[in-house]
Amino acid sequence: MNGILSWFVSVGGWVLPVLFCGILCYSGVKKVDVMSAFLEGAQEGLQTALKLIPVLVALLCAIGMLRASGALALLTQVLSPLADLLGIPQEILPLALLRPLSGSGSLAMLRELLEQCGPDSFAGRAASVLYSCGDTAFYIIPVYCAAAKVTNSRQALPAALLGSLAGTVCSVLSVQLFFG
Repeated sequence: MNGILSWFVSVGGWVLPVLFCGILCYSGVKKVDVMSAFLEGAQEGLQTALKLIPVLVALLCAIGMLRASGALALLTQVLSPLADLLGIPQEILPLALLRPLSGSGSLAMLRELLEQCGPDSFAGRAASVLYSCGDTAFYIIPVYCAAAKVTNSRQALPAALLGSLAGTVCSVLSVQLFFG
C-alpha cells in the first residue's frame, strides 16, 4: 500500500506541468491564440463575479443577522422534534441549517461543535460527514445560473434544500452504519 501511495504522490507533482505543456502543444497544433483565449475567459469570469457580488453581500449580511438575532437558535428549537423523528442529533441541527447558506459560517460552526462534543463523538462524526457531503446551495445556485444564463431557476432552490436534507439524514445514517 505504501508503494502505491508514494507512486501517486510522486506522479502528482508532474500532473500540472504535463497538463500545461499538453494544452500548449495542442493549441499549437490547432493554431489557437492561447493568450487571447485566456484573456477572453478571464474577462467572462470577471463579468460573472461582478454580477454575483450583490448576491454574496446580501447572503453574508443575512447569515450574520440570522446568527446574531438568535433566529438560528429559535429555528433549531422549533425543528428539533422533526430532527428527533429523523434521528438527527440536536447538536448538528444548526450546522445542517447553516450549511446551505454559508460554507465559512458552517465551518466555524463545525469547529465549535467538534470542540464541544469531540471529533470521535457521534455528533462530531455525523457533523463532519454532513459538512463534507453538502454545499452552499444559496451560493451555488446563483453562480451556476448566472454562468449558464439560466433565467428561470425556481425549481433549483427546493431541489437543493431537499438534497441538503437528504445529505443530513444520510450522513447520520452512514455514521450509525459504520460506527454504531
